[in-house]
Parts: sequence; C-alpha cells; structure tokens
Amino acid sequence: MNDYPSFPAAARRPATHPSLQAFGRLLDILDELREKCPWDKKQTNESLRTNTIEETYELCEAIIRDAVPEIKKELGDVLLHIVFYAKIAEEKGQFDIADVCHSLCDKLIFRHPHVFGADVAKTPGQVEQNWEQIKLKEKGGNRTVLEGVPASLPSVAKAHRIQDKARNAGFDWDRKEEVWAKVQEEFRELEQEIAVMDPDKMESEFGDLFFSLINAARLYKINPDNALERTNQKFIQRFNYIEQKAKEQGKPLKEMTLAEMETLWQEAKGTVRPATEH
Repeated sequence: MNDYPSFPAAARRPATHPSLQAFGRLLDILDELREKCPWDKKQTNESLRTNTIEETYELCEAIIRDAVPEIKKELGDVLLHIVFYAKIAEEKGQFDIADVCHSLCDKLIFRHPHVFGADVAKTPGQVEQNWEQIKLKEKGGNRTVLEGVPASLPSVAKAHRIQDKARNAGFDWDRKEEVWAKVQEEFRELEQEIAVMDPDKMESEFGDLFFSLINAARLYKINPDNALERTNQKFIQRFNYIEQKAKEQGKPLKEMTLAEMETLWQEAKGTVRPATEH
C-alpha cells in the first residue's frame, strides 16, 4: 500500500450492489481463464502491452464518434486489461486488484482536499491551479512540474500536457489573445527557413509553429488532438466521396484532373456530413 491519508467515508454501495457483483463476476471469470485457457495462461505484461495501447485508441475513437454502444464495449476491453495486469501481479505476489483500487481511492482523496478536507475550490479553474502543487507534495511524487508527462505520449497530446502543467505552475499568458502574436511570429520564422531551404531548421520551425498552435488551442479550451482527428475524419469521408463518384463515372482517380477532383470535393462539402459533427 501507500502513505496517502485514508478517509473514513461510509460505503455508499453495499456488497450486493449490481456494479460490485458484476466486477466480482469479471474477476472470477479471469481467474478461470488464467487457470484453464492456454492463451490466457501464457500472457505477460509485455505481451499485453501492445494490445492495451490498441484497445485504448479504439476507445478514444468510439468516444470521438460518440458511438455509445461501442464506448461500452471498448470500456470493457480496457477494463479487462486492467484486471489482467493486476492478476499477473497477484500471481507474482506483488499486488492485487484490491491494492490497485485502494491506492487509487487514497490518491483521489489526497488530491481533492476541497472535497475530503478543509480546502476550498469552487471552480474547475481553482481545482486545476492546486492540482500540480498537490502532486508535488506527494511522497515519491514528481520532483519537477514536467516530470510527470509520459515520454511515450503522442507528440500532440504531449505538447498539450506540457503546456497545461506549465500553466498550473503559473507559466502562462496574461491574456489568451496574446498567443496569436506568438503564432504569427513562429509562422514568419518558418517562412524565413523555407526560403533558405535548410531541412533541419525547417523541421525545427514547423515544430515551434505546431507547439504555438497547440498552446492557442489550450487557451481557447479546444482539445488539439480531438480537433485534428475531426479533420482527419472529415477529410476521409470527403475523399471517399470523390473516389466513389470517380468509380461511378468509370474513371480512375489518377486519370482525373485536379479541377475535376476539386469540383467533387466542393460537392462533398455540401452533401457529406462528417460523423464527428452529427
């Protein structure tokens, strides 16, 4: 266990609560699988890791599409991986799913003193301002503000997380409108390097421009990863429309002129509504 303070709250859910019974059923089934299924018996943390990443992305995709039945299904897949890792650790005598749950509960209590203690935080902004400072106080917690940003995060998500953590430490623009001057500055610097055609410097300036745009998204409460994925899906659907129309005309895409494609593209914009905008 850990050194987080406990909170003597009365249980809100009795042992007969359907959610607890369902969770117990899942644990019992996994016990059976680890004992009797050849595939499940051979799984390790390392063999599951790649599948865990895949399941997480599938959940994120379902959330972006707001596909409720798929969200329920993918949540189950992610939950299976969580209890699977805990089961492997239990077999090694390291910890079990109860330790995982208690550790999480204790951490949530410690990080929400405005709910479980005497602190006051009446707005989401006030909660966020206190969050990083609370984490730095934890025993064994991050020694620096940015240390807790996972190195393996995708670049867009990592940039957003870095900027959010810096903001919680007080490093941010006084007014969000000021960020656009920085975006324009980075764009001008990129243009200068493109004129010189130095590949390394162009890449560096592209990175600076992306970082400043992600910063702008954060300031305007836009999730940059979600925004980019919406555009990805929008492009896919519109391009698929062009491809389908080309097939109906009996003409391969490579034989279409750019003007013909542009006509179909504009047509698609008026007739195809991206799933993410439903």
